[in-house]
Amino acid sequence: MSECVFCMIARGEIPAKVVYSDEHVIAFDDIAPQAPVHTLIIPKVHYDRMGPDVPSEVTCALFAAVPKVAEAKGVAESGYRVIVNNGPDAMQTVEHLHVHVIGGRRMSHGMVNFG
Repeated sequence: MSECVFCMIARGEIPAKVVYSDEHVIAFDDIAPQAPVHTLIIPKVHYDRMGPDVPSEVTCALFAAVPKVAEAKGVAESGYRVIVNNGPDAMQTVEHLHVHVIGGRRMSHGMVNFG
């Protein structure tokens, strides 16, 4: 997936504000944040979305990175939201599996809006 923007970030071809990285994932701040803290965690290898083709060690690495990112961004104690938009009905806008870590302000009660 040479043209995938997230793959280019993972390869270091596009600059990003990296928050965390390990052998499987890289986390960086979203360029269009929806809250004071909005960090994306992506696998370094391309997977379109969450599914059976994603190795369990990658899935584990994605979610093991969440509390590390929250700590690094200063929202571990106050709270944060974790979101995976998976496929077109979920409004996944970049077809590279990614986890959103969102926080830094009080969230509204509802988890989703249907419009």
